Amino acid sequence: MGTRTRTPADYRRYFRRNVVAPVAALACVVVAAVTIGIFWASSASNDAALRRQTRVARLALSSSADQIAYEQQTVATWEQLPPHLAQEKADQAWLDAEIGRWLSDMFRHDMTFILDSEGRPIYAFEGGRPASPQRFLQIARAVRPMVRSVTQPGQTGTLPQQAVSQKRSTVLTRASTVFDSDALQVAGRPAAVSVMRIASPGASPSDRSEGKWPVMVSVRFLDGGFLEQLSAWHLLHDLRYSSRRDTRDGETAVEFKDEEGRSIGYFFWKPELPGRLIVRSLGPGSALLVVAMLAAMAALCRSLWQSGRKLSVTVLDLQASEAQAQHLAFHDVLTGLANRALFQDRLDQALARTRRGESCAVLALDLDRFKQVNDTLGHAAGDTLIRDFAERLSKIVREIDTVARIGGDEFCILMCGIDDARSVEQACERVLATVKHPFALVGNEVFVGVSIGVAIAPDAGTDRGELLRKADIALYGAKSQGRDCYRIFAPAMDESVKLRGQIEEELRRAIAGGTELQVHYQPEVEAGTGRVLGLEALLRWEHPSRGSIPPQQFIPIAEETGLIVQLGEWVLSQACRVAAQWPDIFVAVNLSAVQFRSQDLVGRFLLIAAEAGCDPRQIELEITESVLLAEDVGAATVLENLRQAGFRIALDDFGTGYSSLSYLRRYKVDKIKIDRSFTHNLGLDGEAAAIVTSVITLGHAMGLTVTAEGVENHQQMELLAAAGCNELQGFLFAHAVPETSLTNLFPEAGAPRNAA
Repeated sequence: MGTRTRTPADYRRYFRRNVVAPVAALACVVVAAVTIGIFWASSASNDAALRRQTRVARLALSSSADQIAYEQQTVATWEQLPPHLAQEKADQAWLDAEIGRWLSDMFRHDMTFILDSEGRPIYAFEGGRPASPQRFLQIARAVRPMVRSVTQPGQTGTLPQQAVSQKRSTVLTRASTVFDSDALQVAGRPAAVSVMRIASPGASPSDRSEGKWPVMVSVRFLDGGFLEQLSAWHLLHDLRYSSRRDTRDGETAVEFKDEEGRSIGYFFWKPELPGRLIVRSLGPGSALLVVAMLAAMAALCRSLWQSGRKLSVTVLDLQASEAQAQHLAFHDVLTGLANRALFQDRLDQALARTRRGESCAVLALDLDRFKQVNDTLGHAAGDTLIRDFAERLSKIVREIDTVARIGGDEFCILMCGIDDARSVEQACERVLATVKHPFALVGNEVFVGVSIGVAIAPDAGTDRGELLRKADIALYGAKSQGRDCYRIFAPAMDESVKLRGQIEEELRRAIAGGTELQVHYQPEVEAGTGRVLGLEALLRWEHPSRGSIPPQQFIPIAEETGLIVQLGEWVLSQACRVAAQWPDIFVAVNLSAVQFRSQDLVGRFLLIAAEAGCDPRQIELEITESVLLAEDVGAATVLENLRQAGFRIALDDFGTGYSSLSYLRRYKVDKIKIDRSFTHNLGLDGEAAAIVTSVITLGHAMGLTVTAEGVENHQQMELLAAAGCNELQGFLFAHAVPETSLTNLFPEAGAPRNAA
């Protein structure tokens, strides 16, 4: 019988048992003695610091009600407010700008309400935007006693100054201000609430009949931005709120009560303990002692360790190299998932089982907006995103399934032994659900989506290449239908892909030939007079065999293939040539998001205008919110450079995107175009009329021209003109016409001027 080879693990066990254990025991005795002394010193220091931080937290929380009353006083006692409220119909825009937005932006108030003298809500501003006054009902029960104390104390209609000072002592508000403030539970959240009588400084009770006054109610929740400020100002780390005393490790808590002694909740934070400094100051001496003991231990075991180290290291290196080579051959280096080779091998095995009656499915996954993460946060953040996504996928699949990274942000999942299509759909829904949670990348919370294409065997075939191709076709279908969804392969998808390829090839020929593509022009007229002010250039494709192909069918293909850059510049050149012939009008050209990201956009556009002899001020570039979704500093720079070059910028389809108002504040534009979906409902839907009126008012307030699209009847025209819309566009005035018919739109202008 041969002798078993001693492995590195055997030597490590021998070393721990015969050398490390005795010396470590001695070290523990010394360290324990030093630690006891340090503990007593640090414990006393920590107790004092904890008491100080607790006092600071209690004081800050208890003064929150005084602070919100002081902030509210700046507008509630403003002499310009009562006259505005006395009007038969209050100026909501003025109240939004001077009251609601002031308290929200300047003091971070979460809710602001104004109640009339009868206690009815007449104005509301919540979450940084105007709200329905009826939102007051959700907090009415909590604040109604405070409202009564301000409007009808003692049923006398007034609240003496002495009573005010007795109810709440504060050095922040003026003695003449009548208010009541407290910390309460509002809508299930802790909040500082102030109810204040709206009156000019020095107003007397006789200024109101029967002592009835309008009041202002302000609410600031204490579990949001307030906690961040409190944490920053007073160095209370990881400050949080809970309605229950659910203290976590390392936290301390303060219970917060209202004036009646009712518990509002608990505030928790991780206290800064100076005792740790004591430990760090005394630690070096202890460390030296430990180092000395470790040195003695190293001397004792040196001879034994050197004799076996070479053998153990050699064996370990050989084993590690073999395992690493085996792993790298079949796994992705970044994520540790199966790679393409291992995935294809397992897919071949699964397809072999389908011939015996089993079913399997291939899920092709592609992260949406991954390129944006790489471009804005860097490739290191992109790698972190890939790893985190891979980890989430691994947690939601079955043990018999295989998750693989094919390359970049492309993943595949092989599901074996599936019962029916529903089980595959449930797996897709789990993937979509897990990616909806934000990813933490370099200090940012990033939201991405995922598109999924599915091919099920044997229905979609039993050949590996064919099954993967059909999964990719289904993935393309998911991306073309909005992304962040899944699609299961159907034969019609294959036909659609073939048709797309044909259209792409024919579009390339059409661009090269220059006879099938035409630019038509639809007028934009002055509201009220009907005078043509400008034209919108619209691309048309008259295919020799397919007939008229709508833009919504070939423009997305042009954007995906990059043809949109060449196509867009051709349309711009045609528009500039027409603008040069009609110097008294502007011509609007749609600008694709793909064009917007191309290199030297401004320089090329100026060259095109110069070659056509066109003044850039005649050209209006229409963009949609998709151009600005990246919220990139570069987008604002390109827009500003275009405007400085003379081009005008219009934000198209306004009101249908994510946050149009935020874009108007961040990016400089010259015009907004109200989407035709709102215009279509004018006269039929009161809400549409209100939205249109609000958009026009907003646009004028920001110095913008407002154009309404889709005007089809006289009623819409009259309503828009009455609302103050500057320009109108739609079939009521003219359909899009070819260049040869433009003379009919300008009968008073005569023949066009020859282009330079």
